[in-house]
Amino acid sequence: MVKRIAIIGGGFSGTALAANLLRRAPKGADLEILLINRFGPIGTGVAYGTKFDGHVLNVPAEQMSAYPDEPDHFLRWGATRGVQPGDFVARKLYGEYLGETLRSAEASSAGATLEQRIDAVRSIRPEGSRATLDLQSSGAVFADRVVLALGNYSPENPRGIEGNFASSSRYVRDPWIPGSLETVEPNDTVFLIGTGLTMIDIALDLASRDPRPPITAISRRGLVPHPHVALPPRPPVAAPENLVSSGKAREYVAVLRRHAREVSSQGRDWRDAVGSVRALTPALWHALPTSEKERFLRHARPYWDIHRHRVAPSTWNTFRSLVAEGRIRVRAGRLLKMNDIGNAVSVEFRARGAADTTLLNVRRVINCTGPSSDVRSIADPLIEDLRKEGLIRADSLGLGLEVSEDLAVLDRNGLPSRMLYLVGPLLKARDWEATAVPELRRHASTLAVQLLRSLSLDLP
Repeated sequence: MVKRIAIIGGGFSGTALAANLLRRAPKGADLEILLINRFGPIGTGVAYGTKFDGHVLNVPAEQMSAYPDEPDHFLRWGATRGVQPGDFVARKLYGEYLGETLRSAEASSAGATLEQRIDAVRSIRPEGSRATLDLQSSGAVFADRVVLALGNYSPENPRGIEGNFASSSRYVRDPWIPGSLETVEPNDTVFLIGTGLTMIDIALDLASRDPRPPITAISRRGLVPHPHVALPPRPPVAAPENLVSSGKAREYVAVLRRHAREVSSQGRDWRDAVGSVRALTPALWHALPTSEKERFLRHARPYWDIHRHRVAPSTWNTFRSLVAEGRIRVRAGRLLKMNDIGNAVSVEFRARGAADTTLLNVRRVINCTGPSSDVRSIADPLIEDLRKEGLIRADSLGLGLEVSEDLAVLDRNGLPSRMLYLVGPLLKARDWEATAVPELRRHASTLAVQLLRSLSLDLP
C-alpha cells in the first residue's frame, strides 16, 4: 500500500528531510513524498534565495554538508567550483547545492518518489490514521505523516512601532521578503532596528548599491556579532566539567567565562571554548528550569548570540570599514517612539546612559531584530488554525513548539501526535540551538529514520 509523507516548508530543513527520506527508503517501499512550499524555488528558502553576492554563509564550507553521515558532501560538490574547506561561500551558491542535492536523491531513490508543489497549506485535519491537508490552490490531499518544516517567520514589531506606523509605507517589517528593500531610494536616510546578523546583512546590501547618507542601527546594548577568524588545525578543546549539573544560568556564564580565560591562557582562542560546549547545548538547556531559562534570555542571550553566531571574516572586514568611514553608525539605546510625518519618519530614542532623548528624522525604518518564533502571536493562517484546533502547543517562552523526544508535535494537552512532526528553527523551544546547518541536518536525518519506522518501512 502506498504511503505518503507531506513536508510543509521547502527551506533547508524540508529539503534535507526529503533528501534523507529519498535516500533511505528501501527498495519497493512505495513511499510518496510531497514537498510543499509557499513560493519557489524549493531548496533555497529565505536564507539561500538572496541574489546579493555579499550575503555569504556564516559557517565555513567544511561544516555545511546536508548529510551528517557524509561530512564532506558539500566540499565534494563544490570542488569543481573552487570551494575550499575554510571558505564562507555565497548563500545563493549554497542554495544551488541544496537544489542539486534534492534532485540527486530523487534520481537515485529506489523506494520513494517526490512531488513538489508551490502552494500554501491552510489547515491539517487528522482523520483516523491519516490527515487531510487543505491547500489554497490545489484543494485537499491526504498524508500518513505530516512534517512542519516551517522555517523563519517575520520579526515582531519592536516597542516603539505602534499604531498606524506599523502599516506605514516607510517601515519595512521584514527585509527578507523579496522586493521589500526596493522601496529604499538612493538618497534615503535609513534607520535599522537591531544590531545582529540581519542588521549586518541589510546594511551591507544597502551600502553596496550606491553612495547614500549614513545608515544608523540601534539596539539596547549596541552589540554586534564577532567575526570568525582563521585558526590553524588543532585538537578540539574539551568542555568544562560538571557544567550540566548546575542548572543555573548564572553558573553557566561564570564557568564558560572561566573556561574561555583558561583556553586563551594556553594560546588558544576563546572561540574554541565556545565551540567546546556546542554539542552540550541541548543538555544544558534541558537542565535549566523555566525561571532560569527566562533569566538567560533576559540577561545573557545578547552576549551568547554575538559570540556563538559569528560572521564571515570578509563580511566583518567590509562592515568594519563602513563603520570606520562613518557610513554605518551603531548606537546603544532604547527606542521610544516613531511617527510618520509625511515625507519622513521622526524617531525618538534614548541613548544608553543618557538622561535626555534624541530625535532623528529619517526616510526609511527597517526591522532587523531577527525572525519571530513565538507561535502564540505569529499571524500565519496554518499556525493560527493549528493553534485554534489544539493540534500544537507553544512553549511558554515564545521560542517555538513543544515536541516529544522523537520530534512528534505535542497537542494542547501535552499528548504527542501520531502523525504530525516538526523540524527546523521552532525546535529552539526544546534544544535552544536549532538554527544552524550542523544541528538542522542532524534533526532531518534522525526524523527521516523515525518516520520510516513509524510507517513500518524496514530500513536497509
